[in-house]
Amino acid sequence: MTAELLAKPVQGKIKCVVWDLDNTLWDGVLLEDSAVTVRQSVVDHIRRLDSMGVLNSVASKNDHAAAMAKLAELGLADVFLWPQISWNAKSSSVERIAAKLNLGLDAFAFVDDQEFELAEVGHALPQVTCVDSAVMDEVLSRPEFRPRFVTDESAQRRGMYRSQLARDEIESDFVGTSEEFLASLGMTFTIAPARREDLQRAEELTVRTNQLNSTGRTYSYDELDALRESPDHLLLVASLTDRFGSYGKIGLALVEKDSPDWRLNMMLMSCRVMSRGVGTVLLGHIMGLARAAGAGLRADFVETGRNRMMQITYAFSGFREASRDGKHVVLAADLSQIQPPPGYVVMEVVE
Repeated sequence: MTAELLAKPVQGKIKCVVWDLDNTLWDGVLLEDSAVTVRQSVVDHIRRLDSMGVLNSVASKNDHAAAMAKLAELGLADVFLWPQISWNAKSSSVERIAAKLNLGLDAFAFVDDQEFELAEVGHALPQVTCVDSAVMDEVLSRPEFRPRFVTDESAQRRGMYRSQLARDEIESDFVGTSEEFLASLGMTFTIAPARREDLQRAEELTVRTNQLNSTGRTYSYDELDALRESPDHLLLVASLTDRFGSYGKIGLALVEKDSPDWRLNMMLMSCRVMSRGVGTVLLGHIMGLARAAGAGLRADFVETGRNRMMQITYAFSGFREASRDGKHVVLAADLSQIQPPPGYVVMEVVE
């Protein structure tokens, strides 16, 4: 069975690869022969993907304790995020991983040696790219599995997600209100003009962000560099940290400083911070800048089918529809009442 891929591959489309274990990661069946032999070529693929910021996980029908012990013995246990090792259907395991990592199913690939398992996942989850382990060397070299840029932040992505899983675990055990939990994180939200060294990550954000993206448009490194240097535009980057560490650069905004109204051409936030209550911080800052300049503020919004959360964010911040052309909407801001950042977030602005 060959991989089922889109006719027009999107570079860097795959954000997480989910691996089978028996006769895929290693030769042999663990419960029949504990002396299974790891396939170094597979480990090399996993390490290479990890270094580029592509996440890895496991969906295996196996004994959980035995499989995790073997992964630890091989020095691979920490590479896999939220591994699902049970006797459940592998499609169910992939769904659980996607929900836990807060990624769309179309960002997943599933690698297995058995045609039945590939067919089961492909039927239940047609958005997932299914890869026969027999042809993975060829498939994993395709553009879908290679981000255009490998940034410092890409190489740290697994650690950021692992920190997020730790936050989630603590939150599930936290006794108190949601706001009290968020206050316990000690979050600092930093807004700064984009620097040249930020642009690779900025382009990556436009490519990877779907749910909190105002237009769905992607911008290249060169486009962003030109806009960064334009006196008529303001390109802002936002980052977030808490007591667990950094979330990295998680927000991007492009403002055209026109008259009488500034135009917010693009606004996006990483889905990693969707549950942190910081979605309006960058937007509120831009609204304040426009008001201080004596300008109004309008925002472009394109309904993509996946960015409903961003539409709600605009509405919550006081934007109302001013005009519409199909799915392209122009929103107008009410600058008379700008919401301050939540009390549990410290905002830092770098000039």
